[in-house]
Amino acid sequence: MLIRYKKSFEKIAMGLLSFMPEVADVKVLQEIVKEYEVNPDWNLFLWKDEDILGAIGVRIEGDEAVIQHVSVNPSHRNLGIGKRMIHRIQEQLGNQYHVRADVATESFYDKCEAESPSSQV
Repeated sequence: MLIRYKKSFEKIAMGLLSFMPEVADVKVLQEIVKEYEVNPDWNLFLWKDEDILGAIGVRIEGDEAVIQHVSVNPSHRNLGIGKRMIHRIQEQLGNQYHVRADVATESFYDKCEAESPSSQV
């Protein structure tokens, strides 16, 4: 289930985002989380099954929702969590925005699209 980030999840979110190579630096990580907290155009969502296992960040730019961060706890990777997060964002925001990936998440996003049941016609 996708839930919206809130301040009480800060440490969990930072831990999940730290698994992304481009945000390994603690200072950069803190700046990113702060941006999600203060910028209304940046939205961070967490994937929760029994525990919080993943994070996905979306930046709104005009009529586009740009997926800019996708991270899953390494011990829960290859279980489809990242793909489910992508698809849930598409479901939630797709009627209002054109959902796309940024450069950092593009290859993963494209892989999820290729494996999507709706893309296999």
